[in-house]
Amino acid sequence: MSGTSLDAVDAALILTDGERVLEFGATAERKYLPEERRILQVATDAARAWNWTGAQPDDAFEAARTVITHTHAEAMRQLLSGWTGPAPVLAGVHGQTVLHRRPVPGQPGATLQLIDAPAMRGALGVPLACDFRTADVAAGGQGAPLAPAYHAALLQRLGDGAACVLNLGGVANITAKLADSTLIAFDTGPANGPIDEWVERHGYGTHDVEGQLAQAGTADEALLAELLQNDWFREPPPKSLDRYDFNADMVVGLSVEDGTATLTEFSARAVAAGIAQLPEVPSRVIACGGGRHNPALMDALARALPCAVLSAEAAGWRGDSIEAEAFAYLAARTVRGLPISWPGTTGVPGPMTGGIVLA
Repeated sequence: MSGTSLDAVDAALILTDGERVLEFGATAERKYLPEERRILQVATDAARAWNWTGAQPDDAFEAARTVITHTHAEAMRQLLSGWTGPAPVLAGVHGQTVLHRRPVPGQPGATLQLIDAPAMRGALGVPLACDFRTADVAAGGQGAPLAPAYHAALLQRLGDGAACVLNLGGVANITAKLADSTLIAFDTGPANGPIDEWVERHGYGTHDVEGQLAQAGTADEALLAELLQNDWFREPPPKSLDRYDFNADMVVGLSVEDGTATLTEFSARAVAAGIAQLPEVPSRVIACGGGRHNPALMDALARALPCAVLSAEAAGWRGDSIEAEAFAYLAARTVRGLPISWPGTTGVPGPMTGGIVLA
């Protein structure tokens, strides 16, 4: 899995039949080099400028696909280095999302993940499942989030009643398992994306290390109140976002520290607004994704949410690997023809299979 934060390729081995998670295997992380990250960012910027209108930026996309194939192959090699368990028999690869448009009245949704599937299949050396979102979007769904199928499997292992998984990537999304086991999932708003963008724009690296900039600043409450008036927060789920629907321009004019503090607080309150749209308050929220490493964001979530917030590790999960595990799980479901999205998770009319397989 390579997310919209453009920081690394995460890889994970699981033993699964697409319904149960039976065992957890090795994990690996292959960080992007600065030049690789630049190529992926150029492709993302080119996709936003194109926005499905006019000539597609093929050169930028092809350069990105080359990076994606190479880095995923290296992640696979890292994953298997020293691994003495069973050899993998199937890979699920998401590709790099560079553009996502949610459906609105009068305009269908669209989504684009860059991947050279035949090259990836050859580089990994095992059958490949990919292109998980296209069928959902074509059926009128949001195409996101797709991890809820896996989140539900993890919650089943915990034996929880009502609980919620929160993924803090570039965008934040939640998977709520209600007391009657109904699943509701949707994007709540920004997570790390605008924070990372703001910090990088000001030359402080790729992210707010240990939340230090946010902790040194003060959130602008008037601006936060204005941002939370966005119609997005009153739109009923299921719903999805592009990484740049909320961006760093929201805090232009503030100091680096105050801007970081405001964006961090906004991400947390956006999650709280999403939790408030659920028909019941979850017993606890389990945070996964890179944002859980940010103490300022986790503190803001603890203040904003009406229930306990804990990290994936506190639940016994591998927090840095959950997205990679999720697409391994979805690959198994794809091979078996099992649904990977539902009306309550992406808004499709009925349980929806998806993905393609290169044997």
